[in-house]
Amino acid sequence: MQNFASLPPLSLYVHIPWCVRKCPYCDFNSHEARGEIPEREYVDALLRDLEQDLPRVWGRIVHTIFIGGGTPSLFAHETIDRLLSGIRARLPLDQNPEITLEANPGTVELERFKGFRAAGVNRLSIGIQSFDEEKLKALGRIHGRAEALRAAEAARAAGFDNFNLDLMFGLPGQTVEQALTDIRTAIGLRPTHLSAYQLTIEPNTLFHVRPPALPDDDSAWEMQSRLQVELAAAGYRQYEVSAYAQPGYECRHNMNYWKFGDYLGIGAGAHGKITDASGIARLWKVKHPGEYLRTAGTAESFGGEQKLSRHDATAEFMLNALRLTDGFPSPLFQERAGLPISACEPELARAETQGLIEWNAQTIRPTPQGRRFLNNLLELFV
Repeated sequence: MQNFASLPPLSLYVHIPWCVRKCPYCDFNSHEARGEIPEREYVDALLRDLEQDLPRVWGRIVHTIFIGGGTPSLFAHETIDRLLSGIRARLPLDQNPEITLEANPGTVELERFKGFRAAGVNRLSIGIQSFDEEKLKALGRIHGRAEALRAAEAARAAGFDNFNLDLMFGLPGQTVEQALTDIRTAIGLRPTHLSAYQLTIEPNTLFHVRPPALPDDDSAWEMQSRLQVELAAAGYRQYEVSAYAQPGYECRHNMNYWKFGDYLGIGAGAHGKITDASGIARLWKVKHPGEYLRTAGTAESFGGEQKLSRHDATAEFMLNALRLTDGFPSPLFQERAGLPISACEPELARAETQGLIEWNAQTIRPTPQGRRFLNNLLELFV
């Protein structure tokens, strides 16, 4: 039986599933927009969905909101304003909530960004991926270098003093110097946060069916090691496997995920995690936008629900928290998983013996070796 002295922080994830074109590496629940997107109808569905979930979180304050996709920046700023107004009317928000919206360079303009800012969005996450024209074409992106540069400049001009740029490395045919050029270009745009992900081939993607030639593991590791040095020298601290931030600008929403906090998930295919006296539950909504629009707010909209066992809670906590460079305070495991740390002492002991973690009564953190071979570390808990 899991026991919780208090409930974890609560966030809200909102999924908008449409994009202009499905990228060949993308395994998210995203769908190419064919014809006009039903923005008004979808916001109505989101708010019905939220109302259905409210009894699970009565009285709890939402600290962060993340509007992801798909490409949320396809929606008009008036639509995002109506969505956020509807959320505020239904949920108590933190006095200073972090509200993030994902945007792609091929779908932005300065006035639209200003509208998002006026609606209450205070953080942007812009999917750049690369500034190299050839690499962008290989990734199936709809924007080029000029649009990528313009999007970052527009974010600042629109009043966003907190924005993230998403980059990828290990791209088809990419050299170490090309990867570093991308990072240096991004640093020059002065974002408060940078995400740098290694491209991986995921099932159910076009790249899985027709895989491109990617740099080998040694080259990818050299890219990662050298971009870490570049980012550190520029004042960006790596606080998670793929996340780098200027001091005080770590993504609060993602930190809540990594520290095994709770979150509601509304939208087509959105996932949630909720803790209550009976334990921890994961739940998710139906994936297809058409089915979601038809069923939102009814029992039919649930794709499924799973109560986490002791083993599940242990594994999922570690899969998230050990991604953090600083690891986590040892008491956090009891607080968020509802179990004594003794529940995973054998696994922790093996990880320590293998040189993958440092472990004491105060803190559990991955070593540099553990961060490099993170999958090996996480497999000990699965």
